[in-house]
Amino acid sequence: MRSYLLAALAVAATAVPVLTAGQAHADSASSVVGRVQPLNTGAAVYEHVCQGCHMPGGKGAAGASSGFPAFAGDGRLQSAGYPVYMVLNGRAGMPWFAGMLSDKQIADVVNYIRTSFGNHFDGTVKPEDVAKMRQPVQMEEQ
Repeated sequence: MRSYLLAALAVAATAVPVLTAGQAHADSASSVVGRVQPLNTGAAVYEHVCQGCHMPGGKGAAGASSGFPAFAGDGRLQSAGYPVYMVLNGRAGMPWFAGMLSDKQIADVVNYIRTSFGNHFDGTVKPEDVAKMRQPVQMEEQ
């Protein structure tokens, strides 16, 4: 359980700073201002959000307790809905990115992994397809 939380925190820590592409950010406490790398392509989303766990080249992480599968040759990617669902909702060691990535970014990264790493799956995911699968975020009252 602890390794799951550490992995989820590591993914979130590397993903959050790059998700709001091109916007200037300021830390009011320290007055630090900077620009965020835009994520305008599936390759950019993969490199900045996914690659930390799924590794360069889509190889996945090796090991007995690895929850980071390889994309190369993954037959589950044949159905475009599967990776869209996984990116939106997460599973096991993978956090959900529905609140962090736009429909276009999700469509772009899914199309990228379905046509990279030796994959050649037919069909293109459109942002409208992602929007149809996106569930409204429910906040629990405390």
